[in-house]
Amino acid sequence: MENKNLKSGEFLVEEVPADKVFIPEEFDEEQLMIKQTCADFLETEIYPVHDRIDNMEEGLMPSLVKKAGELGLLGVAVSEEYEGFGQSFVTQMLACDILGAGYSFAVAYSADTGIGTLPIMYYGNDEQRRKYIPKLASGEYLGSYCLTEPGAGSDANSGKTKAVLSEDGKFYVLNGQKMWITNAGFADIFTVFAKIDNDRCLSAFIVERTFPGIIFNPEEKKMGIKGSSTRQIFFNDCKVPVENLLGKRGEGFRIALSILHMGRIKLGANVLGACKKAINESVAYANERKQFGQLISSFGAIKYKLAQQVIKTFVIESAVYRVSNDVDDAIARNKATGMDDGRATIEGISHYAVEAAILKVYGSESLDYVVDESVQIFGGMGYSAETMVEKSYRDSRINRIFEGTNEINRMLVVDTALKRAMKGDFDLFGEAQKIADELPKLQETDITGLDYYSEKLAYIRNFKKAILLVINKASETFGRKLPYEQEILFNISDMIMELYIAESTLLRVQKLEGIRGAESVNLYKDILDVTVYDTASIVQKSGKDALCSFAAGDQLGLLLDGLDILTKVAGVNVKDARRRIADNMIEENKYTL
Repeated sequence: MENKNLKSGEFLVEEVPADKVFIPEEFDEEQLMIKQTCADFLETEIYPVHDRIDNMEEGLMPSLVKKAGELGLLGVAVSEEYEGFGQSFVTQMLACDILGAGYSFAVAYSADTGIGTLPIMYYGNDEQRRKYIPKLASGEYLGSYCLTEPGAGSDANSGKTKAVLSEDGKFYVLNGQKMWITNAGFADIFTVFAKIDNDRCLSAFIVERTFPGIIFNPEEKKMGIKGSSTRQIFFNDCKVPVENLLGKRGEGFRIALSILHMGRIKLGANVLGACKKAINESVAYANERKQFGQLISSFGAIKYKLAQQVIKTFVIESAVYRVSNDVDDAIARNKATGMDDGRATIEGISHYAVEAAILKVYGSESLDYVVDESVQIFGGMGYSAETMVEKSYRDSRINRIFEGTNEINRMLVVDTALKRAMKGDFDLFGEAQKIADELPKLQETDITGLDYYSEKLAYIRNFKKAILLVINKASETFGRKLPYEQEILFNISDMIMELYIAESTLLRVQKLEGIRGAESVNLYKDILDVTVYDTASIVQKSGKDALCSFAAGDQLGLLLDGLDILTKVAGVNVKDARRRIADNMIEENKYTL
């Protein structure tokens, strides 16, 4: 098999060998030290004052973010040239992963180090970077990002905030309103998006809190993430020096999209820490709570929930670090062409837009499942505000709205993959036509004599063919009108997401066996067995829903027969597999994988 780095979305038609992906079991000593530093910070600085954070004690959150800066945690993604640590993208994602367990602090931290700092790091000129980035990396300055407006949420480029050049040419004068601005209560530096004159596209500006003409509304009262600062901001003839234009005039929309891609992919890491925190709360309670004279952890219904929590966390983790390493490879290639570090990094991240949207949707919905079942395991106590799982449940909900709603991201998964294919990045349509041509003579895959991983790979290949079959017929039927068939796009998106997650899990387990040996991965194989088995059902159902929405008669019958063949997998004793996964965690009294 040819060894190459797959482009975004290319996994639909190509494969990568297991030994070429990165898995979290490969973290080096430095990465493990950063991981421990992040975990220790939560234990010593965040959890002891969580109630004070939730009550929005004046000055507490910014002081905690600044403490993180003293430990270097704000500069993980900042290059050494600007007094950061210049860590790899995998390491950045690891920090997001661990600190994702920090409830409201995780939101403030992520907004500061991500969308608050990196637009300047990636798109600023050298003067702007030297002026702002070292202070943002140390915590002397804290950052924020102002894109959303009352009439411009998912449709970000429709924002009404205006910028007009002053008569003396020294300032841009901003007028407008921004809402849902994270860290607005204490941030020093804001990346603000506005349209210059009557431009069609946004521009971006670096705005300091001390600039005249900025008014901050009171803190919003929110369902969850109560400890994070969220305010509306009004710009009334706010004067911004012309040298604070970020990037080029009219480049703001591109900057916004690129930063959203980054936010999506990092949210996929953030949810991991939150998932593991909720799982640990769940199993600890299940090992203490007795009903009918037995610990509830001994009940099959509870074991099912615990196992599913583990499975959903493990599989998204597999995908997170797979694509994180792909991003690092892309960054290295960009630097080799002469790009500076900032542009090379954001272009590398933005390239994997399909995978970023997958991680955002699948990760946020997995976290919702995990915390929901945590509350259920706790029973009535889970509904009490005295428990951490109640806070986890409320905090989780925003993730399906953050960084573009899951509905927008579901459409992006398909739309971006199709656009990349039309650009010639990979031959999706040619491969899809091959499947359509083979449909009348399609036969079940013979798995006789295949070893464990070859069998699983055969299933994954068939899932890809099933997706291509649906894409081919949908594109053929609707043509340019396909983007307006949102229900069908959602069906295809769900198929694609399940495929990518299942394939990532397969690659992780296969590589891990190569490192540790077969005896050490039996539990991981249980996760893989359940995942592939469940993926087959979801791909089949989503594909059927899509096909039945536009095909009919003999054509529909042929398509459904082909779909059934391509989603057929051997049966799995999922009850026993899940019980083994749960029993391992119950014995250790924590998430162990």
